[in-house]
Order: sequence, then C-alpha cells, then structure tokens
Amino acid sequence: MAIPAMLLLLLLPILLYIFYHLTRALIKKKPTTHGLKSHPLLGHLPSFLKNRHRFLDWSTELIIASPDHRMGFWIPMMRTGIVTANPADVEHILRANFANYPKGEHAISMLRDFLGGGLFNSDGEQWLWQRKNASLEFTKRSLRKFVVDVVQAEVAGRLLPLLRRNAAAAGDLLDLQDVLERFAFDTICMVAFGHDPSCLADGGVLAEARSDFMHKFGEAQDLIVGRFLEPIEVSWKIKKWLNVGTERHPKKAIADVHAFAMDIVRARRSQSASSLDDRVRDDVLSRFVASDEHSDEVRRDIVLSFLIAGRETTSSALTWFFWLVSSRPDVVSRIADEVRAVRESTGTNAGEPFGLDALRDMHYLHAALTESMRLYPPVPIDSQSCAADDTLPDGTHVGAGWQVTYSAYAMGRLEAIWGEDCAEYRPERWLGDDGAFRPESPFRYTVFHAGLRMCLGKEMAYVQMKSIVASVLEEFVVDVDKDVAGGSVPEHVLSVTLRMKGGLPVQVRRKDGAAK
Repeated sequence: MAIPAMLLLLLLPILLYIFYHLTRALIKKKPTTHGLKSHPLLGHLPSFLKNRHRFLDWSTELIIASPDHRMGFWIPMMRTGIVTANPADVEHILRANFANYPKGEHAISMLRDFLGGGLFNSDGEQWLWQRKNASLEFTKRSLRKFVVDVVQAEVAGRLLPLLRRNAAAAGDLLDLQDVLERFAFDTICMVAFGHDPSCLADGGVLAEARSDFMHKFGEAQDLIVGRFLEPIEVSWKIKKWLNVGTERHPKKAIADVHAFAMDIVRARRSQSASSLDDRVRDDVLSRFVASDEHSDEVRRDIVLSFLIAGRETTSSALTWFFWLVSSRPDVVSRIADEVRAVRESTGTNAGEPFGLDALRDMHYLHAALTESMRLYPPVPIDSQSCAADDTLPDGTHVGAGWQVTYSAYAMGRLEAIWGEDCAEYRPERWLGDDGAFRPESPFRYTVFHAGLRMCLGKEMAYVQMKSIVASVLEEFVVDVDKDVAGGSVPEHVLSVTLRMKGGLPVQVRRKDGAAK
C-alpha cells in the first residue's frame, strides 16, 4: 500500500537526521577492543544487549585479555567510549589532563531531576566551590569527632543490641546486608543533616514503619541509576516524556525525597535564624546553613549528594567483607587478636567504644578491609566524559564526547598490578615488614577514586567500617548461611554500589565469655 505523501513529509526530517548521524558515526574514528565483534550499522550493540546483565564480569574478561588493559566500544548514534583498568590511563584522566574529563552533560542530565546541581552531579565552577567548601569542612576536627560519636552511638545503642537479640533467638537468619544498609543510612543522615531516620531503632529493632525516607530514597536512586544501564540512551528520555515504564514511578519518589529534605533544610535555617544561642550542630547541613550565600535548593542538593555517597558504600564493602572472611577463620582470628591487643594498649574493656586513635592502631583490620574492597569495590566503575579529542599515554586516541570509564573492579583482578595471586584474598599484601599498613597508589587502587576527585569521606568510611567489624567480631561469631558461604561467588546487583543479590543471610552466636 502506498505511503501517503503527508506521512512521507513528516518522516523525511527524521530519516534525514538518522542518516546524517549514522553516516558521521560510521566515518569517525572508533575505539577497538580485542575479542569484541563489531557489527555493520549496529557496532557493539548486540554484545551489550547480550551481556547487559553481567556487564562487570563481561567487561573485566575483555580487559584482562587485552594487552593494553582497555575495552573500547561504540554504538552508532548512541554511545562510544572506553572502559579502562590501565593505571596510566586513570592518572591521565584524573590528574594529568583532569580539565578535559568532566562528568559531562550526558551523565549530569540523567541525575539532574534527582540530585540537582549537587557535588556529585556538577562540573566546572559549580563543582569546584562545593568541593572546596566540603574539603574544608572534612578537615575540621569537630566534624571528625562528630562522625566518631555518631558511629559509636549507632554501634552501641542499635547494632550490638540487634545482634544480641538475634543470637538469643538461636537459629533465626538475619539479612546482614539489610542491617548494614540501615546502619549506614542512619549514620549518613545524622552526619549530612542531623536527622535520625531510626532505620535501626533503639534497642536493636528493625523499624519498618520508621524508615520510609530510606525506602523512598532507595527507590528514587535505583530507578534513576537504571538510566545508565539503558544501552539505547534515548530510550529513557522517550519513556520519561511519555511517562511510561521505568520512568513512570521516579517522579513520585523523587518528589517525596525532595519534600522531606527541603522540610529539614528550612526547619534548620529557621531554627538557626530564630535564636543566636541555638546549640552548635556539627552536621554538614548546619555548616552550609550558617552561610547566607546558598539557596535552600542548593543546600538540599548538597545533602542529597552526601546521602548518595554514604548510603550504600560502606554497607556494600562490609557485606562482601563478612562473606569473604566467613571462609577465612585465620583472618577473623587475627583481627580478634589485634582488637584484644588494642584494648590492652589503650586500657579499655571489651564492649566499650573504640576511640579514633584505637581504630588507627588496627593495621591488620585496615588491611583486611582494604583487600576486600580491592576484589569487591563498593563503587566498581566510574565514568567521565571527554571534552576534546585527546591522546592517552600509550598513544591511543580518545574522541570528543566519548564516555571514559575506569573500572576498579577490573583493576583488582589484573596480574599486571597485583601479581599472580591477584584473585586471592590476602590482607598481608597491604602490610610492611613492621606490620604497619602500607598504602598503594590511588591510580592503581581506585576504590576511593584519585586526583582531584579523591573521596572526601575516605577516613569517615574507615572509621565506620572498622568500628563495626571490631565491635562485632569482638563479641560474636558470624556464620554465613551455608548455601551462600559454601557455594560460588554470590551474584551482585549493579546499582550505585555493588550490592549482593538476595542479601547476606547469617546466624549470629555470642562468643564464650563475651562481655554482657
């Protein structure tokens, strides 16, 4: 049947647009990768669709097999770029030519309706002033002390009582990943804006009714992050415009999160303005409220960025850590020995909070956590955008507009960086002959990023993780459910962080002679 002339006229501009961009995509220089087949007109789209559910492992396999430790990809009119695990590339992107690798409008647009222009969703001057202000605050002793106090209160008042209740109910399985995520959300909300969502209620209760904000935040985050996993970039924009599919629900979740955060921001500003002798608060929001140069929307975006950074990162790291050590009693025993030694040197009793100096003295525990994150980094990949044509240190071309991703997950599995035993969990690789922790170059160990984008909350993360592990392993034996502990590596869910699919079911037993 003949196509009506009017329809042809309507379709012609669209067809010309597609033809123009497809032609440009085909003639422009494209990245290549060893072992990845390119298809005419479709590029690497079929491979992406086939391996979308296992992107981390798939990309890591290709990177390991590549002599330059890099995977190139191109999908005409949609996405072009590289995924690298080459330390020289990472240093070039994050330090040597940092200005040429911003987040980019592509990534920022996906998160704008959720995070606005906050620290983790901005570039240029907007990013720089937030980074400088946040960096200044994180160096202050008052904030570090506040973080330690918040973590200690959550450990002593909520986490340990919950584990004691579970131990008393012998045989009951507990999803440790869920517990750790609740712990992390309580603490990051307190640190970010002085709000206690009580996801772990006092006395060690899982407070379902009192954690609505956590669920709303998680729902909004997961739905928005799903945009990054769409192989055809324009699809999420079309679904958002039509208000269908995965784009139908984020609006309500985001609106609820924004309203909740804005209420806290306005209440804090009003409280501070109403009384000069209002008690001094040390959370991040209070520090930004003290200045009149920021709007309420800017303050909201700032604290939401901190929530994104802290909501799942430490809980992800600890979930994989407890799974790893469930099959390594030697590591658990050595951590327990170190905790006892620190107790003796500081003159504290079992069950008492660990101070900052005591936590810093736990070098083996620091190494054990660092090694766990080498294999299972909380943020396994991170992407930038190439602003102008560039050349990597080995001469490889990077085109303007390409997505440039560095994979901490793949880097942790490279013999070229970690040696032939790179697949083994071996905390000792981080210790010097004197037993002290020995750090690695952040361009080889990118778990906390590197260069100007180095994670500001690194010390806070270690304080939280070491406090939890030391306190838990001092009093309890954590038995991972045998179906999880004795099987293959658990499946992961790639969201903002590397979450364990199905959670981590454990049984908790109190050690003989543990302090009451």
